[in-house]
Order: sequence, then structure tokens, then C-alpha cells
Amino acid sequence: MQKDPIQEGISRLISEALENLKKEFASLDTSAIQIHLEVPKDRAHGDLFTNVAMRLASLLKQKPLDIAGRLSSELESSLGAGKLTALIKKVEVKAPGFINFWLSDEALCAMLKDIAGLKQDFGKNNIGQGKKVLVEFVSANPTGPLTIAHARQAAFGDSLSKIMTHCGYAVKKEYYINDEGVQMSLLAESVKARYMELHNKKYAFPENGYKGAYIYDIAKDIKEELTDKEFFLKFSCEWIMKGIKKDLDDFNVGFDSWYSQAALAKSGKIEKALALLKEKGYIYENEGASWLKSTDFGDEKDRVVIKSDSSYTYLAPDIAYHRDKFGRGFEKLIDIWGPDHHGYIPRIKAAVTALGFPKDSLSVIIIQLATLFRDGKPVSMSTRQGEFVTLREMLDEVGKDAGRFMFLMRKADSHLDFDLELAKKHTAQNPVYYVQYAHARICSILEKQKPAAAAKTSLTLLREREEVDFIRILSQFPYVVKMCGIGLEPLGLVSYLQELAGAFHYFYDKHRVISDDADITNARLFLVNCAKIVLANGLTLLGVSAPEKM
Repeated sequence: MQKDPIQEGISRLISEALENLKKEFASLDTSAIQIHLEVPKDRAHGDLFTNVAMRLASLLKQKPLDIAGRLSSELESSLGAGKLTALIKKVEVKAPGFINFWLSDEALCAMLKDIAGLKQDFGKNNIGQGKKVLVEFVSANPTGPLTIAHARQAAFGDSLSKIMTHCGYAVKKEYYINDEGVQMSLLAESVKARYMELHNKKYAFPENGYKGAYIYDIAKDIKEELTDKEFFLKFSCEWIMKGIKKDLDDFNVGFDSWYSQAALAKSGKIEKALALLKEKGYIYENEGASWLKSTDFGDEKDRVVIKSDSSYTYLAPDIAYHRDKFGRGFEKLIDIWGPDHHGYIPRIKAAVTALGFPKDSLSVIIIQLATLFRDGKPVSMSTRQGEFVTLREMLDEVGKDAGRFMFLMRKADSHLDFDLELAKKHTAQNPVYYVQYAHARICSILEKQKPAAAAKTSLTLLREREEVDFIRILSQFPYVVKMCGIGLEPLGLVSYLQELAGAFHYFYDKHRVISDDADITNARLFLVNCAKIVLANGLTLLGVSAPEKM
């Protein structure tokens, strides 16, 4: 894995400054302090910043601004002594305790050479250190086609998995198929009723059954003359899962494994997981039911795992499923759920902890709903009533690139409005078009003339304000990727690509890349080629294509 000299250099200086603080605060354990560099939202605050002083404030019982001032003085002394002057031009403290860094011209030129040399590996880091991670997402009940709500989860989960892989994690993606239970029984009954109707036989349609047109489509594909409920359940599940897999594949979302709840139920793993918890003393009997002592691990109340009629609650197979995940060697689990599961988080975390795994080994991310707008009006969605817009319909209307990019334009925990008309526009108003057009525009330039090798290019000629701003934004890509991986949130990369595209368009509108001055032409060709690499890398991490022509 390529080392980042800027990250390593600044981190080393901060570590040395922290060691000097230990002279006053002997209890300070500097080995436990992780130093992260982030990109400031306001360009006036430098190229990078750290909030290490704010994280030290509670430990040292000092004001973060005072700690930042102390650290800054140490850093400036180091720079005065000639340390890292090739990387850092200026250090500054900002309230409430941020330390901001401005990179030197030499560091920025070196970064351009790194981009050109590393290509698709630029921005990779090793914060994951090969840790095995399982990301489980979408996992929609196979009772109907995937909707816009599922599509947002799919875009988020797949992009996050790509980003974490870029950050050195060993990531696998899994879809948990809820192929048994009340909803699946309702599906089977709904299909059976439509099947009987198509064959002019009387059969009552179930109350709260699924009424979408796709139920007729499933029934029409049944050639056998059977009435067995298990047949209808199995056939319907397989029919719907085939469509789900095709839609996800066309959305550029793939899974490494598909895990069946029905198979889990038959495996004996639920009984084994509950037996283990009982052996540990975390399951007790009350009123004929079996209860998990989830309050011992922070839940607001204990939870039933086996009801008085001996049937399992939803929690029982989920406990076994998560135990099985760890049993397969995964060290970190990430579950991506819809908003209706928010209250479920404390109980599953309690179960994981009761099983003996660290509480922070499971992260649950809630994806808020997306409201689809067509012609300025929201589209209602209800799977059972058959009133919904499917992922397939969205793909046919706006394509996978616009869909994926726009689903990631808000934080996971924020509601998202998806404007179909905007997604279809081929103008700068469309965010994904704006970014992709920057890449295509650069490809058009490079078709006319290729950049010279770094050794033959004088990058110090790139002194115009638009060029320097452009380079500074390019230099921030590794830190944006890293913080997306740490924060488990792709939004920062989406915002970054929009800013980078804007910097390119602004630069291009102000300056000719290919001119009569051969040296400046070479330098600018080198610069835009670096931008092409970074734009492509970023779009790839979001699962969006980087077209060469538009």
C-alpha cells in the first residue's frame, strides 16, 4: 500500500508535539490517540485540519483552544527548525480548537506526480489493515420488486463497500433473504388466489394480500396444476428473487453471498445460539415465554425470543444470523436498514454483546426514505396496494448513473427528495452530468495531445490562482476517501467530486490548456490528466461510470 508522505509527516510532527505535552501531563497516553487529517469545508481554513486538540480537551481538562495553541507553537517551532518545510507552508489555530495546515507548493507538485504514477490506486490507504467486514444491505423481503426506497439502500451499501475496500478493509457484501414468515405466506396466498382466478376457480383473495400487477405475472408463469401452498411460496420467492437480482445487477450492485432465512431455520443454528445465551445466563423464562436479558446491555427492556406458543420472535433468527456472521470469520459487521428498524438497534446490539462480541463490532446504519418527485409532485408508494415506483422503472427512466449519484447526495440519516426530471437533464443542473461532463471534457482535450512524462514537465509553471486552487482540491482526494471510510458515509465523496468538477470547469473557462507555449501546455495537460484520474477514481467508488464522450 502506497504511503502518504503528507499524512505521515504531519502526523509525526503532531505526535512529537504531543510527547512534549506529556512533560506537563504525565498521565497522557499518546499511543492511544489517533491523528486524523480532514479537509475543511471552507477553503479559507487551509488544505487540511485536525481536531486532535478538541479530543484531548476532556482528557486534559483544558480548553481545546488552549491545547491547540500549545500544539501549534510546537509545530511552528518544528517548521522553524526546518522539519517538513517541503510539505507545510503555514499552521494556524481556529476556534473552538482546530489546527489548520496549508501545504507547500512542493507538496502539491509531488501530489500531482503521485496521482499520475498511482492512477487507479491513488487515494488508497490501509486504515482497515485487512480487517474482515461483512456489509449486509437491501435484504428486502421477496414479496415484490425493489422500490426506490430499496434502491437508495443499494446505492449506499455498494458505494460504502467500495470505499471501505479502498481503505484497506477485506469487505464482503451479503443479502439476507427473508424467505419465510407471515409476509411470505401472504405472498403465496396472493399468488395462489390470482392463479385460481386465471383458471376460473373460486378462491378468496387474502385480507391484506399483495395487489400489484406483478402478482398476476407470477401466476401466469405457473404451468403446473398444483394448489399446494409450499409450491406457491417457493415459486413466488424464486420468481421475485430472480427479478431482484437482475435489477440490482443493472444498478451495478453485486453481492458476494445470498443468505436464506429459511435455510437458517432448518440448520439448527437458532437453537444453538439461544442455548449458548441460556448457558451464559442471559435467557430466562417468564409467563411461558423465553426472554433475553437485553437490559443488561443497554436496551430499554428485556425482549422475548420464544413466545408462549413456542414460536420464535423476529429477534431469535437475527441473533443466530449475527452469530453465524462472526462464526464465518468477520470481525466487523455493518447492517444497513430502513427507518422502520430504528428501534430494533438496541436489542440487536444487546444480543451481539451477550453472545460475547464487542459492542462496537456491529454498526447499524439507518437509511431514511427517499421521496420520488415527478413533475413536481410526490409519488406514493405501497407494496401491498401495488402503488409504487420500482427500481426497474427508475433505471429505465433515468439510468443507473443518475440514480446512484443522486441517492447519495444526502446523509444516510436525512430524508432525500429525488427529482426525476432533474435526473434526466443533460445540463450542468444535473449533478451527475456536471461531474461526468468534466471527465469527458478532459478526455476530449487529451485526445488532441497527450501529456509529457513527469520528468519532462515543469509543474512549477502552474501558478495561476485557478490552477493552484485546482491542484489543492486534487490533493485532498485521499483524505476525503479516508474520512468516508472512517465515518461510514459516502456523502463526502459526492460533494468532493462536485467541487472538483467545478474547479476544472472554472479553470478551463479561464485558461487554454493547449497553447503556443509548449512548457505551459505540458504542465496543464499533466494537470488535467491528473484530474481525469481522480474523477474516474471517485466515480468508480460510487459505482458511477466515467464516460469519455458525452
